[in-house]
Amino acid sequence: MKIAEESQVDLAAHEYFADCLLRHDWRLDEVEALFALPFNDLVYRAQTVHRQNFDPNEVQVSSLLSIKTGACSEDCAYCPQSVRHDTDLKREELMPLDAVLSAARTAKAQGATRFCMGAAWRSPKDRDVERVCEMIENVKSLGLETCVTLGMLTDGQTQRLKQSGLDYYNHNLDTSEEYYSKIITTRTYQDRLDTLERVRDAGISVCCGGIVGMGESDKDRAELLLELANLPKHPESVPINMLVQVEGTPLAGLSKLDSFVFVRTVAVARILMPKSRVRLSAGRTDMSDETQALCFLAGANSIFYGEKLLTTENPAAENDRRLFQRLGLRMSGYVDQV
Repeated sequence: MKIAEESQVDLAAHEYFADCLLRHDWRLDEVEALFALPFNDLVYRAQTVHRQNFDPNEVQVSSLLSIKTGACSEDCAYCPQSVRHDTDLKREELMPLDAVLSAARTAKAQGATRFCMGAAWRSPKDRDVERVCEMIENVKSLGLETCVTLGMLTDGQTQRLKQSGLDYYNHNLDTSEEYYSKIITTRTYQDRLDTLERVRDAGISVCCGGIVGMGESDKDRAELLLELANLPKHPESVPINMLVQVEGTPLAGLSKLDSFVFVRTVAVARILMPKSRVRLSAGRTDMSDETQALCFLAGANSIFYGEKLLTTENPAAENDRRLFQRLGLRMSGYVDQV
């Protein structure tokens, strides 16, 4: 009788907890306490929040294309596109419009509802933004949502992207502010926050998350999610990336992050940002189907689809469709599913 009473109390507490989560005033000790919960309790709380805000069996699918590859002047320690790292990556100029549209049509046919375009710039020139705007307008004409990641923007460039109809702008914080200087020195954490503010002020939805497995501490992961959750408005999309180690980058050779720590990161992101799409992004090729299933259980409800994410490998679309079938998951907005 006592155990049953305690279970009822726990359930009521969890439901009350889930109802009160749309906050922007989280404290670090609260976030660390979530990470420290027993695994089952954390996933239960995250799944409870997830079900209150989303269809638990629906996953939004995005596709990511590198429209300009390599020769980036930044020194991001994880990135093979940095000109400072010897990764033998082939440099490619900005893609022609027809090639981008061909990739977008393929992505849509495979079930993607959002087409994301990434260019390896520290900050684009105005003439580059004009060419990207032409891509945005044409991709939108196919019935796809659009997202771009181009680096830091000026106010004028941000407004021009808004005028083109851009739906989302991706600009990740990558890690905690304290650990940031160990990963990037060519731009500041505040630079990233300023870009996010410009994008939000222009009325463009924000896609912003980070990378785990870069040698950061538990506290760093908590501080990253705390920073995201305490933004004036939660990012509409929150990509959680597992580091993909590339030979020639400073982070190659690190010990891999425990998969349960990754799932915990997804779960805490779901709890802190209950109405955001939490996306499984880079690193899925190194995850088992079981790990990905746990991530979906913990509140992830978006993935990047296709064989490549910018320059790193990604599970083939057919593999993802098979996994979705096994788990009983549906791709949102996609009718003709295999």
